[in-house]
Amino acid sequence: MTDQAQNTGDQEQSFAELFEASYAGQGEPLNLGDKISARIISIGAESVYFDTGTKIDGVADKKELLDAEGNFPHKEGESIDLYVVSKTRSEIVLSRALAGAGGYEMLQSAKDAGLPVDGKVKETCKGGFSVEIMGRRAFCPVSQIDARFVENTEAYVGNTYPFLIAKLEERGRNIVVSRRALIERERQAATEEFLAAINPGDEVEGTVVRLTDFGAFVELAPGLEGMVHVSELGFTRVSKPDEAVSVGEKIRVKVLGVEPGKKPGQMKISLSRKQTMSDPWADIAGQLKDGEKATGKVVRLADFGAFVELLPGVDGLIHVSEMSYKKRINKPSDLLSPGDVVSVVIKEIDLVKRRISLSLKDAEGDPWVEVAAKYAPGTQVTGTVEKRETFGIFVSLEPGITALLPKSRMAVAVDPKQFDKLQPGDSVTLVVEDLRAAERRIALSPLEVRAGSQNEGGGGGGRENSDWKSYAKPSKPAEKPMGLLGEKLALALKTKK
Repeated sequence: MTDQAQNTGDQEQSFAELFEASYAGQGEPLNLGDKISARIISIGAESVYFDTGTKIDGVADKKELLDAEGNFPHKEGESIDLYVVSKTRSEIVLSRALAGAGGYEMLQSAKDAGLPVDGKVKETCKGGFSVEIMGRRAFCPVSQIDARFVENTEAYVGNTYPFLIAKLEERGRNIVVSRRALIERERQAATEEFLAAINPGDEVEGTVVRLTDFGAFVELAPGLEGMVHVSELGFTRVSKPDEAVSVGEKIRVKVLGVEPGKKPGQMKISLSRKQTMSDPWADIAGQLKDGEKATGKVVRLADFGAFVELLPGVDGLIHVSEMSYKKRINKPSDLLSPGDVVSVVIKEIDLVKRRISLSLKDAEGDPWVEVAAKYAPGTQVTGTVEKRETFGIFVSLEPGITALLPKSRMAVAVDPKQFDKLQPGDSVTLVVEDLRAAERRIALSPLEVRAGSQNEGGGGGGRENSDWKSYAKPSKPAEKPMGLLGEKLALALKTKK
């Protein structure tokens, strides 16, 4: 071998070594359908470039990597799981799912590896949908198009979704796909990731997905829900969840507990929205005081009273006995309804028990305060009959002031029969016979009574229009007792006669 030939061989060997060295550390060659973790090396206006771990860089459409709000959430140096959908000597095209025209081998590889493929829903058909995948027709049962119950099948037509290949037969002429299987797989992965990172006491953000009578279900991760009991929705007294939250609303919650559910694979997650809020009772000392007037909204009625929201999350109670001076209240709904705005007087604040006692009637004022000046004995009044009782007739003089016309006073009227005809609602004119403001009692008397009967029946202070004593007959002098002997003598004289 000449020196020139040897030099040529050495150069070829060196070139081969250099060529092999250029691939050293670049990893195994990639094939169509491979799933890789690609690192972002550059972000362009329309494309994103990746380090694929091989000599050839990867490229992906930037639009495909946007989030639900249309933003690009990734940064250089960040890694993303993508699939190899095509490759040339100069670049590797990457995507979140397999798409485009592909042969039977690619479909088989996607099925065997459980790789998602993009499919466009072309139309509805008997039992499901016709889906175009890699230029081929596939069938998706209606139960497999989504993880939830499908009410409107037409809503899916025209949309492109990732699918898993469930069945591949007859060299690609019979293809059955499932979107639901992919959703559930992604949910399971998200659930495992979430549960591995979450602990009781952590605060997280979720979306309200449904409401029940006893609480609100909040989605914490795709397919993973927790429940906020109605008592934990807020400090404000809530009777129904829709009073505090609505479906689709994003709320912050605290994880109270995580435990296995009744069914295998299910998790029971207890949440609280209230415990992420500040305690409204901590600041009421400077805002509410005993004896002061306040305004609030009636939020709930009970048999014994009405709850009034004075501040967000702070309720007080108006007991039924504190509702009105002006009329008898048998149940709160006789006077109030939820949503009513009322003025009340704060009677007592108990911070330890978190109770506030309120009075509606004190805020309106006590009509008995001025009765002494308005209804002195001897005053002629006109009122309305409220009701009849065996002992007399109750007469309303004004709202909150009811007096009694006793039966004994009706009996001494010049015309007693006039009172027999009175019915509730009738107007009647009488005279104040007796006033006892401290006892909240007013006794009435007819305008005209028979002579000599002014004080019959225990009429209190009394009213005299004439000197009835001048019409009284003189009484006979009392006879002295004769004793037993005298009685026998008188009887004997009478018998003898």
